[in-house]
Amino acid sequence: MSTPSLLILPGDGIGPEVMAEVVKIIDWYGEKRDLKFDVTMDLVGGAAYDKHGVPLADETMAKAQEVDAVLLGAVGGPKYDVLDFSVKPERGLLRLRKEMDLFANLRPAQCFDALADFSSLKKDVVAGLDIMIVRELTSGIYFGEPRGIITEGNERVGINTQRYTESEIRRVAIAAFELAMKRGKKLCSMEKANVMESGILWREVVEEVAKDYPEVAVSHMYADNGAMQLVRAPKQFDVIVTDNLFGDILSDCAAMLTGSLGMLPSASLGAPMENGRPKAMYEPVHGSAPDIAGQGKANPIACILSFAMALRYSFDQGDEATRLETAIEKVLADGVRTGDLLADEGVTPVSTSGMGDAIIAALDASL
Repeated sequence: MSTPSLLILPGDGIGPEVMAEVVKIIDWYGEKRDLKFDVTMDLVGGAAYDKHGVPLADETMAKAQEVDAVLLGAVGGPKYDVLDFSVKPERGLLRLRKEMDLFANLRPAQCFDALADFSSLKKDVVAGLDIMIVRELTSGIYFGEPRGIITEGNERVGINTQRYTESEIRRVAIAAFELAMKRGKKLCSMEKANVMESGILWREVVEEVAKDYPEVAVSHMYADNGAMQLVRAPKQFDVIVTDNLFGDILSDCAAMLTGSLGMLPSASLGAPMENGRPKAMYEPVHGSAPDIAGQGKANPIACILSFAMALRYSFDQGDEATRLETAIEKVLADGVRTGDLLADEGVTPVSTSGMGDAIIAALDASL
């Protein structure tokens, strides 16, 4: 069997710092578990613009299409705010998602027991939380045409179009149902069928797909009510499937239930390749945090958990993914904290690299 390939795109801001800790863990798996990866490093976002004048070079895009998985850090920063929209760092990320056709974005929101007090909600509301939001990623209002800013009479008008085909809804619904079958066999679909035709179609297609998954308990909820329910009683949910815009909003809402954006990974999956693995890109939910870049303050756990998701979904290494997740849970339970998690007394403050070293020590202890 050929060595699985991984393209690493650290990006901007804290991206290179958190990704350095992932690389240490990748090396650990090669040395201690004989699980080796063919790793290639390249540029994306502002770093790519600085070198190539574009946020993603064509050569890098070609590499992304060829590897088994892409691992991305973060993109963007204030120095790039003056750039034309077409070459802003975020366009590199959107190009990767679009051209790799990564239509299903998996955003887990899991609250580790050691961090339950960091949520803005009461501990008993979030302790033990473990939900998965599946967001459609390559269509909807972010990509629909027509779009733009035009002039009508004496004023400007901003236009964006919400557009979904049956096939686009069906494939992300199937991905969500497949996940539900491997979890709690419960799925909630969220849209705005009360005021949007695209929502009506979304609900109809999800109902059609549900017929192929009779073991899954299916419910439907308007997205605005879904946002309210996420902060009222989040543990009522297991898998949530929703469109691009609502998924963007709801997943950030769910993210803060866990206490820190520095803890949350994500996976973006596409259609299976010739080897049967889905095209995939993994990235932390947090941004580039330029205000703390280069200071060793960033929490690398979200990026490390993103690699754990790659182990599970791209490399068929579910047991090793669990090993890594358990090591992280052990480190947090022992009170090891980066700067974003220092509210508790009696904890051990560590730098970005210190957190990576602690996780590796916990991995060593797992052998």
